[in-house]
Amino acid sequence: MTKLNKPSNRLFCFSMFLRRSYKQHSFLLFFAFFIGITTSLPLHAQEPYNWHKDRHNRIAIDFNKTHEEVKSYISRYIPHVTDSMMAMWEQSRALETYYLHGKKHYFRSAGPNLFRIDKACRDIKAGFNKVGDNGAMADDIKNIPAIMKNAGSDHMAEPKRMRVKYTITVMPDVVPEGTMLRCWMPFPRTDVKRQTNVKLLSTSQDNFVRSPMSYDHSSIYMERRAQKGQPTIFSEEFEFTSAGAWFNLKPADVKPYNKRSAAYRKHTENRRQHLIVTPRLQQLADSITQGISNPLLQARAIFSYINDHFPWASAREYSTIPNIPEYVIENRHGDCGQVTLLFLTLCRAKGIPGHFQSGFMMHPHERNLHDWCEIYFEGPGWVPVDQSFGEPDFATDEATRYFFLGGIDSWRMVVNNDFSQELYPAKKFPRSETVDFQRGEVEWHGGNLYFDKWDWDIDVQYLEP
Repeated sequence: MTKLNKPSNRLFCFSMFLRRSYKQHSFLLFFAFFIGITTSLPLHAQEPYNWHKDRHNRIAIDFNKTHEEVKSYISRYIPHVTDSMMAMWEQSRALETYYLHGKKHYFRSAGPNLFRIDKACRDIKAGFNKVGDNGAMADDIKNIPAIMKNAGSDHMAEPKRMRVKYTITVMPDVVPEGTMLRCWMPFPRTDVKRQTNVKLLSTSQDNFVRSPMSYDHSSIYMERRAQKGQPTIFSEEFEFTSAGAWFNLKPADVKPYNKRSAAYRKHTENRRQHLIVTPRLQQLADSITQGISNPLLQARAIFSYINDHFPWASAREYSTIPNIPEYVIENRHGDCGQVTLLFLTLCRAKGIPGHFQSGFMMHPHERNLHDWCEIYFEGPGWVPVDQSFGEPDFATDEATRYFFLGGIDSWRMVVNNDFSQELYPAKKFPRSETVDFQRGEVEWHGGNLYFDKWDWDIDVQYLEP
């Protein structure tokens, strides 16, 4: 026979009080019932959505490493690492930390990032990993010379055809059974000259909505009800062809801008919140380009400066950063989107028009989310720039050195022509990624589903163009 726990004296007395006072104090019974119900509800059902709380939770997910965990990782390559050494790296921003509830936490990739950001540490780790070219550069070392050799009057060459299956899997029971989930998935744009023959093959749901190309984020939208104990899976399959491009830019080809045009003003003005020319950024742009008047040479100076001063490092979620270009300057590193936004802001500071572009890098040896941009020169027109790929290590001449300023490899999927724009149909709650749109977005009537509640996967087959 199961023994029931005896209620505490305090709870017992309160219960007797309610009984004696039922007629006079019936509202207390309702109050007790209401408290019992609301405390059993999910948090988002108890109170209105609060962005500051949401942002705090996102930061907590990013900054989830302890001092000892990071120190242990570093000791793999620097066995005698000390706390004073870690304090020095924290001071130089090579180790990124954040205080939550008065306690210091380390960025989830703080250990690996140290060996990307700090040159001495980078050299130490290089001694452990003596390997040749890998990843995207293993493909580009062949692809780039072919593009430069074969680009025609339309500046394009070396097309690659790809078949893609993209999947979003929402974890079981993250929403109540029967709840309708709304999902936005990335889809290749059809209005980009070097991206052609886009063909949708299948979707997991019979009913779906493709965003118009007037929207800067290209997506396929679907809905599906959650089932108890089961993941909710959304998928799409499509094909497209991507060509490389090279404009072989020459300073003499660049003409003066028509600064009165609406297009020029649109692409050189400040944009909240990551394309704002602050006094510090204006001063930096002026310093980098001192004595240079030609827009192409100014852009090259900015490109090389960022390439030389801000190494790539894994990034915290963009939605938690107030101003990304200032963040890069302050922390002395950035990932692809962060250095792209810095490049665009410094170009705009010098009156060079530009806009954000992003999607995926689809190299056979490396597939991932990726960001780059386009800038405008009067005469040549809009040209691609990949600040993160920067100056290739294998470059032996100036044309190859600046290939990614006025050129791009063949292995791309363009999804976005700008950042922080509306999705179609509109999303009710703030996005998981408030700047970019690549992994996708998921929400339900109770709120947004952040990245820790679902996974994404991309499978690529390479076809004959």
